[in-house]
Amino acid sequence: MWVAVCLEFLEFAVFFAVYFAARWNHPQDFQAGAARLWTLGGVGITAVMVTSGWLLTRSVAAMRADRRAASARWLATALAVGLIYPALKLAEWRWNQGQGLDAGAGIFVVVYYYLTINHFVHSSWGLLGMAWGWLRLRSGAYTAEDCRGLESLAVYWHATDLVWLMIFSLFYAFA
Repeated sequence: MWVAVCLEFLEFAVFFAVYFAARWNHPQDFQAGAARLWTLGGVGITAVMVTSGWLLTRSVAAMRADRRAASARWLATALAVGLIYPALKLAEWRWNQGQGLDAGAGIFVVVYYYLTINHFVHSSWGLLGMAWGWLRLRSGAYTAEDCRGLESLAVYWHATDLVWLMIFSLFYAFA
């Protein structure tokens, strides 16, 4: 999992290099563009990502303590909270469309979609991983002595959290 996370960080490092190159060459577009985003949606996504990550850590801790039922509940709750992310992101994209923030709206919006769509894909993999992990947990695949799958899932989800925090900072908070 650590190799995958490092590759994901490398991939997003390239994406962020694109962001900084575009921002360097079009500072006015980025200044004006950030003010047009649905900031409340970004804040909501941040809360969802961080909360679901915390819930995942509770699931891992419960499994390490040999509390399988509690671990399953924590993981199911992490998944339920995490599923709010795609709903919020899709609502945000619809809101953006209503505000005229589509690919024709300039470089800021193109770079914004470039990063957020890629993050959406990675987060979707994490959500699928949570569902798979929950099924495996319920079937007895993890034990207190060997819950590496759950730990790897938590590491991956935290990596997507970190990427989102960068996206939030650069697009919503760094106007």
